Amino acid sequence: MTDKPVTITARPDVPFIDVVREFDAPVASVYRAYTDPELVVRWLGPRELTMKLTEFDVREGGSWSYTHYDPEGNGYDFRGVFHSVVPDERLVQTFEFGGAPGHVSLDSATFEDIGGNRTRLVTHSVFQSVEDRDAMVAGDMERGVTDSMNRLAEVLAGTAKAG
Repeated sequence: MTDKPVTITARPDVPFIDVVREFDAPVASVYRAYTDPELVVRWLGPRELTMKLTEFDVREGGSWSYTHYDPEGNGYDFRGVFHSVVPDERLVQTFEFGGAPGHVSLDSATFEDIGGNRTRLVTHSVFQSVEDRDAMVAGDMERGVTDSMNRLAEVLAGTAKAG
């Protein structure tokens, strides 16, 4: 469901963004939604964009890349490398927007079992500078993250029913 709050924290004095969202799904399901390419394209990004996933090799040293397309057909490229993959626990990867090459963040996603087949997802992004972090925030990041987390909840609700 989409009624759970998404908490986004970007303190002014450090180059971090933290996101926390709880899901009514077990850790294994949330982790699978993060690592199964067929599921990733269904939830990652703002609702009005479509995604073409061109590479998604979830292993340490594996690369990923995708392009989001807006309704007018404009493409927005993203890429990175997985640095740590601990199934059902944690992913660490780099993140780079093609429109700002060289401004790479290091992102982690931690999957916490909070009981009752529920999961708390905690993401932590470390930017090279506060200015880089602020540029990400200014780029409508909050709406994109909120849309993604709500869409992820919808995918999880669908996968829970299906299987």
